[in-house]
Parts: sequence; C-alpha cells; structure tokens
Amino acid sequence: MATYSVIIPVYNEALVIRETYRRLKTVMEQTGEPYELLFVNDGSTDGTLDILRELAVKDETVKYIDFSRNFGHQIAITAGMDYASGQAVIIIDADLQDPPELIWDMIARWKEGYDVVYARRVKRKGETLFKRWTAYVFYRLLRAATEIDIPTDTGDFRLIDRKVCNQLRYMRERNRFVRGLVSWVGFRHIAVEYEREPRLAGETKYPLKKMIRFSLDGITSFSHKPLKLASWLGFALSAASAVGMMAVLYLKWFTHSTVAGWASLLMVMLFCNGVTMTMLGITGEYIGRIYDEVKERPLYIVNETWGVGTRHERKPSYIP
Repeated sequence: MATYSVIIPVYNEALVIRETYRRLKTVMEQTGEPYELLFVNDGSTDGTLDILRELAVKDETVKYIDFSRNFGHQIAITAGMDYASGQAVIIIDADLQDPPELIWDMIARWKEGYDVVYARRVKRKGETLFKRWTAYVFYRLLRAATEIDIPTDTGDFRLIDRKVCNQLRYMRERNRFVRGLVSWVGFRHIAVEYEREPRLAGETKYPLKKMIRFSLDGITSFSHKPLKLASWLGFALSAASAVGMMAVLYLKWFTHSTVAGWASLLMVMLFCNGVTMTMLGITGEYIGRIYDEVKERPLYIVNETWGVGTRHERKPSYIP
C-alpha cells in the first residue's frame, strides 16, 4: 500500500501532461516513501489517454482511470479518492499552476498531525483582473452565505488524511463542491501559502460559464440562505406595495390630486416581476438538485483502468 496517493484530474492536457509527470515524479521520489500517481482522464479527446498509457507501461507508480465521457472536474477528483490507496491523498491539477514542490510542505504539516493541509493562494499570476476580482468576490460571498468555515482563496490543491478521504467516499451527492465537503467533515486543518503560476500550456478548463455553474454548486450545496432571501424579499415587496396602495387611496379620497404616473407604475411592475422570476429561479436550482439526487445514477462510468484496485464502495445507508 502506498503512503501517498497523488490524484491528478486531466481533461485535454496532452500539451502539459509529460511535464506534469516529470515534476511530480521528482517531488515524490525525494520523499523516500511509497507513492502512486493516479491520473483521472475526464473524457479527453486530444491524445491525453495515449500518453497516460505510455507512461503507465514505463512506470509502475503511474496509474490511471479513464471515464466513458466528460463528467467534470469535481467528479474526477471523487473518482480518484474512490480508488486511492495512500495514507495521505494529495489533489493537484495537471496544468502546473499549482507547484508540485509545495507537496513537501504539505507532507511536513501532515506529519505534524494535521488531517487537512490546503494551499492558499496569495497571488494569482497570469490571470485577468476580471478573473481575480470574481474569484475574490466568490470566496467571500460563499463564506458569508454558508454556515461552515470554507477557507478563502483556496482551490482543490490540498493533502487529506486517509480518515478524511474515507468519510468523503461516503458522501455521494451529485452537484459536488469538494473543497466545501472537506471543510464540512471537519478534522484538523492548516494552510500553506503560495503564489499561483500561469498555465504552462493549453487553455483553462473553467471558462466563465463553468465558473458560474461551479459557484452555484458551492452556494446551494452548503446554504439555504438564498431561499430565505426569497422569503424576505417577498415580505419586503408586499409591505412596500401595501404602503403604496394606502398612499394612492389617500390621494384619491382626501385630496384633489390626480393619481398619475403610469410610466413609474409600469417600472415598478417590471421590477417586481423580475424579482419574482429571480426567486423562482433560485427555488428551481434547489429543486433541480433534488431531482438529480433522487435519480440515484452513478457519479461516473469507468471505461478503462490501469494499476488500480477495486473501487471502494460507500457504506450502506441502512441495514436490510
């Protein structure tokens, strides 16, 4: 059994994966302890799988899982945890924005007794001002909206102890936000800080559309405050409407003023309708997640594996 399992989710990373392997190999060899490099191919179409096959044949520490199609980054991380055998599990992306050399610091903190060692970004190189600003706002909005302590400015680059990984294996929700799940299970956490580098090559796998989807997953998975917001806005609009109605009746019955302002009335109606539709959309997001859960489809489907053992199944939720 390996001491360390390094999980590397990959999607169309043929341009960088050899360099990623080289740097990870250099880092892990210097630990002097058994390890495995577990690549999870998330439906790549650019030759990534062929490179993984080549590396696995040459190096017994290289293992891989190949999905039947693209299931998403968070699901790929989940599959890696399902198959990982190490006493410490390290999650890192293949694009080399997160430096593999930081793993040494993570291992040192783990050996001090910490169960989760997460990497906190103090600087994000090679990213646009818009991307940095939206990331800053998202992490603080998520922290304010949820009832658990999710560290700010952290991604999925982290080390987790075996007991943490075991708990995460039993949590099979579909719309996953892994860094939030890690915070939810608790245990002893500590941060190591670093400066994030630009991508070595290729394109980001998180364009704006996916970032918005990811943000919604994070907020709706760990908070019902948006639903409470819908209720409070409904009360506020109802109260404002009541005050407006009394003002109109007063003008009609007790003054000689003409009740005018059709344009402003139309604007108010459009605003209220917009708020109503927004609240219905928020409610729909939660209902859609319920719909995904009750179908009970598998999180992912494996097409091919190399070097890994049997997937660790979750515990039954009941005793027959």
